[in-house]
Amino acid sequence: MTAKELFRIAKKNGFTLNRISGSHHIFEKNGHIIPIPFHSGKDLKPGLLNAILKQLGAK
Repeated sequence: MTAKELFRIAKKNGFTLNRISGSHHIFEKNGHIIPIPFHSGKDLKPGLLNAILKQLGAK
């Protein structure tokens, strides 16, 4: 899964893009902050992907 797909999931779950810091997009919802790395189209590794999905409440 790429970062762009994670962005869609984050927005679907109510997170908004707070800021972009280097190669990371920082999403926020009710004070809960989740950084998602963006490395131009590369798939995220399974461990990182599962951790981010869990924080987003999508898993």
